[in-house]
Order: sequence, then C-alpha cells, then structure tokens
Amino acid sequence: MKHLIDFKILFRNRNLGFLFVGQFVSFMGSMITSVALPYQIYQQTHSTLMVGLLSLAQLIPLIFTALIGGVFADRYHRRMLLVISEIILAIGCLSFAFNASLSSPSITVLFIVASIMSAVVGLHRPALDSIVQQIVHPSEFSAVASLSSFKFSVGMIVGPAMGGVIIATFGLITTYLVDFMTFFISLFSILMMSHVPPPEKTHDDSTFDSLKTGFRYAISRQELMGSYLVDFVAMVFGMPTALFPAIASHIGGAKTLGLLYATPAIGAFFVSLFSGAAKNVKRHGAAIAISAVLWGIAIIFFGLINNFYIALFFLALAGAADAVSGIFRSVLWNETIPNHLRGRLAGIEMISYLSGPRLGDTEAGLVAAALGVTASIVSGGVLCVVGVALSCYFLPKFWKYKSTVQ
Repeated sequence: MKHLIDFKILFRNRNLGFLFVGQFVSFMGSMITSVALPYQIYQQTHSTLMVGLLSLAQLIPLIFTALIGGVFADRYHRRMLLVISEIILAIGCLSFAFNASLSSPSITVLFIVASIMSAVVGLHRPALDSIVQQIVHPSEFSAVASLSSFKFSVGMIVGPAMGGVIIATFGLITTYLVDFMTFFISLFSILMMSHVPPPEKTHDDSTFDSLKTGFRYAISRQELMGSYLVDFVAMVFGMPTALFPAIASHIGGAKTLGLLYATPAIGAFFVSLFSGAAKNVKRHGAAIAISAVLWGIAIIFFGLINNFYIALFFLALAGAADAVSGIFRSVLWNETIPNHLRGRLAGIEMISYLSGPRLGDTEAGLVAAALGVTASIVSGGVLCVVGVALSCYFLPKFWKYKSTVQ
C-alpha cells in the first residue's frame, strides 16, 4: 500500500484539495476541446498539414506569454492571475461554440481563438505551478507530482473519450459548451482557497531584468537544462498526435480518434496509481532520461505494428514512460528552484513541455505530408532516442543528478 498514490494529502491540505479538484475538472474539459479542434479542422480541410499548423499557431503566442506569465507569477498575486486567465479561457470556449453554430464555420476564427487561448495558458500555467509550490511542504513534492500525473492521465483518458462520444452524438457546439461549463467549477474552487499570500518581493526593476534573472538561474543548473531539453526532444520528434485524425479517418471516425488520444493516458494512469514508490528514487535525472528513451522506443513500435490493438498497447507504454518522466521532472523542478523564482522558471518549463508537442505536431504533419504517416511516426521515435542520448552526453550533471531532500 505504501507504493500507492497518496490521496490523503488532499484532505490534509485544504487549499491543495480545492485547487486539485477545480483543475481536474477544467483539464477534463480542455481535453474534450483538444479532440474537437483538430477533428473540426480535419473534417473541413481533410489536411494533416492544417492540423499541424494549428499547433504552430498555438505555439507562437505561447512562447512570449509563458515568459511574461512567469514574471507576473513572481510579481503579482497568483490566485488572481488564475481567476483572470480562466475567465478568458471560458470566453474562448464560447467563441468556438458560436463559430461551430454558423452555417459555414470559419477555420480562420478557429486559428485566431485557439492562438489567443494558448497565449492565456502562458499566463495561467506559471501561476498554477508556482502556487502549488507555495502551499505544499517540500517533503510532499513527490506526492503532489504523483497527483498531477493522476490528474493528467485520468483527464486524458476520460476527456478525449468523452470528446469523441459527444462529437459523434451531439455535435461540436455541445462539445465546446461542455468545456465552457467546466470553468465554473474551476473558478469556484480557486475562490474557495484561503490564506494564499502574495509572492515574495524581489529587487528586479523591470520585466526584462526579471527574465534575465530566471534564465541565469536555469542556465546555471545543468540538471534543469537537461530536464527541459530531454522533454523537448521527446515531444518534438516522438509526439504523433497530429496524425491521429488521419489514422482515425481510415479506421472508425470520431470514436476511434478519442481512443487514440486516450490510450497514452491509460498507461500513464497505471503509473500514477503506483507512483508512491517515486519518493524512494533519488536519481531523478537518470529516471527522466531513461523514461524518455522508452517513450521513443514505444512510439517506434506504434508506427511499425499493423495490428491496431497491438499498436495501441505500445501507445499505452509510451504514455506510461512519459508519466514517469513527468513525475520526476516535477519533483526535480520543485526541489531545485526557490519560490521567488518559481514563476519565471515555470515559464521557461512551459516553453519546453508545451512548445515541444506543438512543434511535434507540426513536424509530424510536415513529414507525413511528404513521406506518409508511418514514416513520420517511426522516424520521430528514432530521433527521440538519439536526441535523449546526446542530451545526457553533453549534460552529465543532469544524468548524475541525485536528490538530497528527505
């Protein structure tokens, strides 16, 4: 039992409990929309390239706002940043629903609204990551990382599956409205949090100076740079999600699409259930790197196997490996970054773990358009393995990093 995930912390820590529940529900809605958007674009354009370009359109504003959002999270009250961000995101969901209700929905509107919402996520995520560190004791960072993995895995299982069913049964308008309604629960949960102090005052005189301080700290810690780079490489070359609509169109449509999106999270879910054992692992750098290599290998087999259900098995293994990597990345970040820098470093982290999948979608779409879906998946997995190995070679302190927190 000691290796099972610790849910009791949600009852011991009232603020964490409210935050977890609200973000859990909101993330579920976001996963529903993450299926609806590429599905709608592919159905209207029949182009994997257009699906990949959507991710690129979401990436560009995210790069800028993630850095600014990190500065804001270290300068302003993090709870209020979360509230403002989620209100804007909810309005974006309403915009998707309205566009879908038109006789000729606009692809341009989808790209613009998705880009704006991605920019807002760049302001939201650093505040979320830094407020967690603020309300949790360092000895419980591993437990919180496991809960985060559980939230993401369950959300990515249930959310895409629900998205596929809702799209097929009720249509896109209802799908987007469901996501909109999840924000009511999330906002209520954030407002129920109490005694969350503002961040510590810093001596930085400007946004630019604040960013420089954050980057200097990140560059000075090889273990941090390694964790960013390994995840970035794995997601850019080994993330084939932009190809799922094309795969599903030849197999079973929207319901199969939901299954493809959900399968990696099934593997992650089983890892998160038994993630209590993560607190016994101290070689966090090695754990991150090995998990990323296993992710790449599983993606290679996913692309090579012709049997759909066996291919899904390897996709689930990839998700399990990614969950292990995610748990140790979170613990490493929280253990090595002081709270007054946590927001800025969270912004840098976002460029790694959110821009990677966006660029990965674009890369996968471009290679698939040129060489085919199978070639895109397999070559991406191979490049992932090679890239992780090179990262460990050139960043030895990352590979050797060992936690000292008891």
